[in-house]
Amino acid sequence: MVEVVKYNAAYKPLWDAFVRESKNGTFMLLRDYMEYHAERFTDHSLLFYHKGRLVALLPANEAGEQVQSHGGLSYAGLVTDKRMKAALMLEVVQAMKLYFQGQGFGSILYKAIPHIYHQQPAEEDLYALFRHGAALYRRDVNSVAMPERLLPYATLRKRKLKQGAAGLQLEQSITFGDFMELEWQVLQQKYNLKPVHTAAEVELLVSRFPENIRLYTATKEGELLAGTLVFETATVAHSQYIASSEQGKQAGALDVLLDWLLTEVYAHKPYFSFGVSTEQEGQYLNEGLVWNKESYGARTIVHDFYELKLR
Repeated sequence: MVEVVKYNAAYKPLWDAFVRESKNGTFMLLRDYMEYHAERFTDHSLLFYHKGRLVALLPANEAGEQVQSHGGLSYAGLVTDKRMKAALMLEVVQAMKLYFQGQGFGSILYKAIPHIYHQQPAEEDLYALFRHGAALYRRDVNSVAMPERLLPYATLRKRKLKQGAAGLQLEQSITFGDFMELEWQVLQQKYNLKPVHTAAEVELLVSRFPENIRLYTATKEGELLAGTLVFETATVAHSQYIASSEQGKQAGALDVLLDWLLTEVYAHKPYFSFGVSTEQEGQYLNEGLVWNKESYGARTIVHDFYELKLR
């Protein structure tokens, strides 16, 4: 039998230690990241024990009659240790299902951890969800490059790189406020959107995870022309935000910056993620956006979302 325990603050050291030693956890699943915006969510995370041993965690929150894994994170499925196997995962998902049914919830919205973040194969949860009748309700397109086996850039991208202005300074930077202001301007102008994180939240998260969140910029004579905020895990460098000013576009600053990251800074990483290009729960593909990412040699992996009904 699998025992289910609801998370509370007393479990934080145990939770974090388990995530760090897991086969599919990242820094975003540590409590100091999960809780930077805790006031927005009613946490209902779970710990799973089998024969007295902690075997899995579920980062989760309540959303009315639904449970989400976790609504404030890009990915947040079951985090497991290296001993997790398929048969035990069937029991874990069964225990999760029975627990939330007992709590009166109507469904679980499950946000799988994409395989590129796994340090060992860890898709036992997808099989167990299938066995328990979960339905795929959303599939996002995420464009990912492999720096060690980088595909050729598109012809237009090669041309822009050759035309890139001389005198650009590429560096890791701490000008988070300036970059997030630029990002805000770009999102407002192009999509009438705001960044998910405020500048203050980014600076808070950087203070907590300085080895995992880094800002890279392209400047000229001290002026910020382009930048990208990278979330780094053991296997993935993920470009969380990308922005270029009008002057930066004319100078090809972003092209030069991203090429530098792919071929030098993160040349050792298995994956470089440019993020998703889908909207409306995967039903709309922004073809211009995805082409731009693919022009750097990125290709598609999918990020899947499941609904497990409890009634």
